[in-house]
Amino acid sequence: MPKGKDSKNYFYQEQFMTEKQIEGADKLPLLLVSLLKGIVYRDSEPVLWQSLIELQIRARDYLGVIGLELLIDENEGYAWLKQCDVVDGEEIVPRLVGRRQLSYPVSLLIALFRKRLAEHDASDGETRLIMSNDEVVEMCRAFFPAGSNDARFFDQITSHINKVVELGFVRKLKGEEQKIEVCRIIKAFVTAQWLNEFDQRLEEYYKNLAESGQEANS
Repeated sequence: MPKGKDSKNYFYQEQFMTEKQIEGADKLPLLLVSLLKGIVYRDSEPVLWQSLIELQIRARDYLGVIGLELLIDENEGYAWLKQCDVVDGEEIVPRLVGRRQLSYPVSLLIALFRKRLAEHDASDGETRLIMSNDEVVEMCRAFFPAGSNDARFFDQITSHINKVVELGFVRKLKGEEQKIEVCRIIKAFVTAQWLNEFDQRLEEYYKNLAESGQEANS
């Protein structure tokens, strides 16, 4: 340890570093809990996002121990967790990120949101895709069996929208409950391969629907 004046400066430097380390340590638990609860967005939580950028190495180290991988898209401004891939010979860690079996309507809605976002990005300079519930209902109408009760159909689609909100792919606008924003993280989950596989399942669905209609009319 230095002596004299240098010793005093050394003390203040050490004290400052310790305070910074403590400050960082205080931020880490909040950051980890937020990530474990769901997606972290730069635009909605700028302070937390800054902590994420500063502490991402430590966060990755901690999360890796419990079998989770931290994924950050700085261009789009979001971060999320996924279960680490199991390597042969490694002990399997119990899943912390659960898998959900999606119903056909919810899967369809997610696919339509993803396609609409791709169209929006290709044709519009605005990065945010905002839709009203009425627009979503009309977007879905061609993909569901025709019904005479519009009010019931609207309520059904609204219920499916709420499920997609729970999954984190869209979010409701504050003060405008009848409008939603398609979250850009949907691009990370709904890949071209996923869309292609869903399109194939959709074709099978239409085929079965048509065959059922023919049998009912015969």
